[in-house]
Amino acid sequence: MSENRTAESVPESDEEWREVLDEEEYHILREEGTERAGTSDLLKVTEDGVFRCAGCHSELFQSDEKFESGTGWPSFWAPTDTAAVETQVDRSHGRVRTEVICSTCEGHLGHVFDDGPDPTGKRYCINGKALDFSEK
Repeated sequence: MSENRTAESVPESDEEWREVLDEEEYHILREEGTERAGTSDLLKVTEDGVFRCAGCHSELFQSDEKFESGTGWPSFWAPTDTAAVETQVDRSHGRVRTEVICSTCEGHLGHVFDDGPDPTGKRYCINGKALDFSEK
């Protein structure tokens, strides 16, 4: 990410998004892409901190909501605030899944599944390139 944005300064046009996101961030957040499994540096994050949207910097997940799912993507059992993300049906690739979207900038984050740990039973499987991590 090339500059520090706030939720109030979210890019509006495709051109503005291309100026502030690198190629892979753009592909994931704006074109609903997916990074290769096992490639995210955020898989190994164990420090106490906050995971924010790489597009708008909205707080999405806390480190204590993260767990090792073995899927190759950072996984969380819940967002920090249910209003931080939205979900919608995704029928791409010949299957039906639930897509997770940032509520602030509408960036594609990943998908949520019903095979996660307690207390929610959810697995928010999120692209690492869609997130920034800040230690507390």
